[in-house]
Amino acid sequence: MNILIVDDELGLRHTLTLILEGEGHETRSAADGETALAMLAERDADLVLCDVRMPTLDGIAFLERYRRSAGQALVIMMSAYGDDDAALDAIKRGAYDFIQKPFRADQVILVLRKAIEREGLRREVRRLSAEIEALRAPEGIVGRSAGIAQALAVARKVARHPSTVLITGESGTGKELFAQLIHAESPRAPAPFVAVNCGAIPEALLESELFGHAKGAFTGAVEMRAGLFEEASGGTIFLDEIGELPVPLQVKLLRALQEGEIRRVGDNASRPVDVRVVAATARDLEAEVRASRFRSDLFYRINVVRVHLPSLRERREDISHLARHFLHRFNRRLGLSIKGITPAAMKLLMEHAWPGNVRELENVIERALVLADGPNVDAEHLPPSVRDPASAPAAAGDELDLSVKRRIESLERSLIARALEQTRGNRTRAARLLDLSHRALLYKIKEYGLD
Repeated sequence: MNILIVDDELGLRHTLTLILEGEGHETRSAADGETALAMLAERDADLVLCDVRMPTLDGIAFLERYRRSAGQALVIMMSAYGDDDAALDAIKRGAYDFIQKPFRADQVILVLRKAIEREGLRREVRRLSAEIEALRAPEGIVGRSAGIAQALAVARKVARHPSTVLITGESGTGKELFAQLIHAESPRAPAPFVAVNCGAIPEALLESELFGHAKGAFTGAVEMRAGLFEEASGGTIFLDEIGELPVPLQVKLLRALQEGEIRRVGDNASRPVDVRVVAATARDLEAEVRASRFRSDLFYRINVVRVHLPSLRERREDISHLARHFLHRFNRRLGLSIKGITPAAMKLLMEHAWPGNVRELENVIERALVLADGPNVDAEHLPPSVRDPASAPAAAGDELDLSVKRRIESLERSLIARALEQTRGNRTRAARLLDLSHRALLYKIKEYGLD
């Protein structure tokens, strides 16, 4: 193992070097925490032996900063002044074990062997997890378009690092799914993933929800309560719609990100938190900064790595894949056996503007399966907003389509599809219902791809 010894006593560093190298390990040493952090930034270790009391930066502060920088080494704390409380505090802050000074060589070797065994198991779990993950597509993230492929590549790459992530995109594009993916593929995956919609909680309660409160902090605070940041300890907190966060809370969130600590409402002491923040917004945060509705320093803090999700109308090649994915999902969930989607229905799905994006498509497919009375989803099972574009709201950033020619064509196509369904494909009867000649109907069926 590659072991870093951190202690301000030269004699102890020398003794530990002899013991550890005698067991076949590679060692380095540092006289204080600042030096150790610099050495670990250049090259991480497998294990760190660190004294608690040191000048410049003590062992507990070193441990907290090392964990915030995503250091992966096992850390064993050493102290001549320790007791059970000190040992417990060090372990709560991320240490693997605690050794009381003075110690014998065999004590150090025993603790070290236990650490080696644990590290071996941890590496094996990581290896097996990586193999399993490579075989598993992220649940719910479906698509082959370039925009989604690029977003997935960025999300998977940043997942391995502790950087704050900002996910942008219109409402319904799947921002929480991507936040879950980033958490699931990160070293924090075994710890909690906590999602909070900043726009859904009343402003008066939001600070208490995020950071917790002390007993008696306000009317109704009859007991101490931890907030969502503490609930997510060791894991990831997903701050959806962060653009809705009130400016006073933006200041407190910035402190939590910069200092790695929070303060409960009504409490005098700050508490360290080890949380990875993934934020999301449908707003243009740059415009919000210019309008002084969002703090620029917080924006730069959360906008370290950005993952942008394209709207569904920008990735139309994914609509058919998503529609079939939702069909299979709701078949299982609702106990149905709908086989597929007719070409007429799929054509309407492909041409719809999808102002609600993937979420709207999901709801449309669930509705269609509930209403379908045959083996397939057909046009008549789709909502009016999809069957008749004139009744649908304009998509974000789009102008309403006022073309009379396109509206007439859309209505004509919808009527022909319904007539064919009603007559079970009898074109002669459908022509009579539509008040068209048989020849004209055949031409329009071919024109609209309904055959």
